[in-house]
Amino acid sequence: MTASRDAVIVVDASMLRRTIAATAVGNMMEWFDFGIFSYLAVPLGQVFFPTASGPVQLISTFATFSAAFVVRPLGGFFFGPLGDRIGRKRVLATTIIMMAVGTFCIGLVPGYATIGIGAPLLLLLARLVQGFSTGGEYGSAMTFIAEHAPDRRRGYLTSWLEFGTLAGIVLGALLVAALTATLSHRELISWGWRIPFLVTAPLGLVGLYLRLRLAETPVFERLERASVRRPGVRAEFRRIFVQERRSLLVCVGLVLAWNVSSYMLPAYLPSYLSADVGIPSTTALMVVVAALAVLMVLVPFVGRLSDRIGRKPILTSGCLLLAVGGIPAFLLIRTGALHWVFPGCLLVGLMLLCFESAGPATLPALFPTEIRAGALSVAFNLGVSLFGGTTPLIAQALVHATGNLLVPGFYLAAAGLVGAVAVLFTPETAGKPLPGSAPAVTDRAEGEILGARRPADPSDDR
Repeated sequence: MTASRDAVIVVDASMLRRTIAATAVGNMMEWFDFGIFSYLAVPLGQVFFPTASGPVQLISTFATFSAAFVVRPLGGFFFGPLGDRIGRKRVLATTIIMMAVGTFCIGLVPGYATIGIGAPLLLLLARLVQGFSTGGEYGSAMTFIAEHAPDRRRGYLTSWLEFGTLAGIVLGALLVAALTATLSHRELISWGWRIPFLVTAPLGLVGLYLRLRLAETPVFERLERASVRRPGVRAEFRRIFVQERRSLLVCVGLVLAWNVSSYMLPAYLPSYLSADVGIPSTTALMVVVAALAVLMVLVPFVGRLSDRIGRKPILTSGCLLLAVGGIPAFLLIRTGALHWVFPGCLLVGLMLLCFESAGPATLPALFPTEIRAGALSVAFNLGVSLFGGTTPLIAQALVHATGNLLVPGFYLAAAGLVGAVAVLFTPETAGKPLPGSAPAVTDRAEGEILGARRPADPSDDR
């Protein structure tokens, strides 16, 4: 993957492109698997919770969706430190297998009419497998790409991870929309809902093949060659929660703002538009897909912008949009008129765009190499589980309890305020080496310049 000269890592461009592409495609597979559950929330509620009323059915389905986030921290606690010991690549290969198995099993679970209470229990078990897998996936994937990327292009290159995420969500939504449009309601409830879950088996094999062909990150390889003594599991957790507690809290705050907007748009809005605003389900889904498609186009450009102007200005913009734009966005959305609903969804998407483009380069730079995968996985999944993944459940429960369709907008605004505080304490890392890592450059000429300016320092590999 790389060649090193003194304390500088020179990145092989062709291998870098393959690494970025394979990681993004693997992440697309993961989030296709994880996202289709939320798009099928209404039919899943009818299949697995038929005795409940309509609103309670939806809340029950979102509760099962949120259950995966209960075990996400456990997945992060397990896979993150494991990635600091056996390597990021092996963990990513394992998580994609687990996600494919968990998702495929959902497609095989009999409905409530067949096995009664066993049906939602089996559904819950499969969701827990998904959650445990995802707990190790995202922090490891961010670490993997960030450690491969040259310092001056890290924002742009890591943003392709989010391109993969958005692509997976969009593909899942398009498949569900196609099924909803072509099948009758009875067919969808009877067997059609299973199709998106069952197609994950071949997708998972493709993702696994791509990930097994990747090289380990040069940063981790240097750590291995230097035989740097790394902390044991207990010592690593002690360091994460004690020595790195400020970075941990900053990361959780950023993840809160990021993921409240993330799960609000693709996971909650399709059901909100259908069940509460009264837009036909297929139309609601396509409106959200259109907003996500815009984000897919923009995210690499804004990622590149973060390399030029810094991560903090973009993250700050995202927090301000959440704080001042959350309520106006839902004022537009609740009208039910598509010429207002789409701009409202797009406004929520622009909030998300700021985090999707700058977040993957910002969060790995909060922690040093020897504990990066573990610390990032722990912090990210705590933030997602406590705040992000529960967004559909909390938002729908509050709407049901209050009858106020603007409640999700207030939720976005609160997330923006928390995120703004976290950004204040976030160091600017654009163009700088990752903590504990040697500078990474795109060619030997740049490496020669850096090498001349800065002699090799043993601390680079600590």
